[in-house]
Amino acid sequence: MTVRYARNLAVAALTVIVIAPTLAFAAWNDPIVNCSGAEDATVGQQKACTVCDIAKTAQRVLNIGIYIAVFMSAVLFAWAGIIYVTNIANHGEISKAKNIFSNVIIGLVIILASWLVIDTLMKTLVNKDVS
Repeated sequence: MTVRYARNLAVAALTVIVIAPTLAFAAWNDPIVNCSGAEDATVGQQKACTVCDIAKTAQRVLNIGIYIAVFMSAVLFAWAGIIYVTNIANHGEISKAKNIFSNVIIGLVIILASWLVIDTLMKTLVNKDVS
């Protein structure tokens, strides 16, 4: 009975952890594409699309990808930690957990380094003074 209760509690906690970022993004009032596509006039709150809107949209998509990658790396760190703590006597599982830790760290460093390069390029190429 306690294993079943613990499993149900873990599933409920994991569900809350997975749904929480979605709820946070639902409150986000900044659309990914901030233009209407109309070429001749503004439409409501949205403006006509220009070439600069492509770069702005790419920047927003990149930022959302970074948010998701950081969230997923936190989940993988937690998973590797659970594997490491629960299998302290099993050397095969400990090496598996260490492998997950190292892969997540390497992946996170690659993702954040690529974000830094692309973000710097985007800010250099797109002049913020021109509207």
